[in-house]
Amino acid sequence: MSIVKINALTVPAEQREVLEQRFASRAGAVEGSDGFEWFELLRPVEGTDQYLVYTRWRSEEDFQAWMEGPMKAAHQGGGAGAGAAGGDAAGGDRPKPAATGSTVWSFEVVQQTGPKQA
Repeated sequence: MSIVKINALTVPAEQREVLEQRFASRAGAVEGSDGFEWFELLRPVEGTDQYLVYTRWRSEEDFQAWMEGPMKAAHQGGGAGAGAAGGDAAGGDRPKPAATGSTVWSFEVVQQTGPKQA
C-alpha cells in the first residue's frame, strides 16, 4: 500500500497568508511526479500554529525520487517551489521562510476506505 508524508510546519499568524499563497502558486509542482497520489494543505483551526502538508505516494522510492529531483531543484532555485516555506524578497534574494520550523512524519497506509457508492 501507499506511504504518507506529513510535514508539520510551524507558521506564525502573520505568515499564514504568505504560506497559503505560496502553496497556491506552486500548482502542478508535484502532481505530475511518478508515484504521486494525493496532496492536502491543512490550515490549523484552533489551538496550534502548525500547518500540515499531507502527501501520499505509491512507495518510499517514488517519494525519494521526487525529493532528490523536482523538489530539490525547486527549493534551490528560491522561486515558487522554495516559496512553499520561503518568502518574497526584492532583487532576486532567496525568499525568507514563512515557517519557523518543520518536522516530517512518515507513515505506511495499512487500511483505507472511502464513501459507500449509492
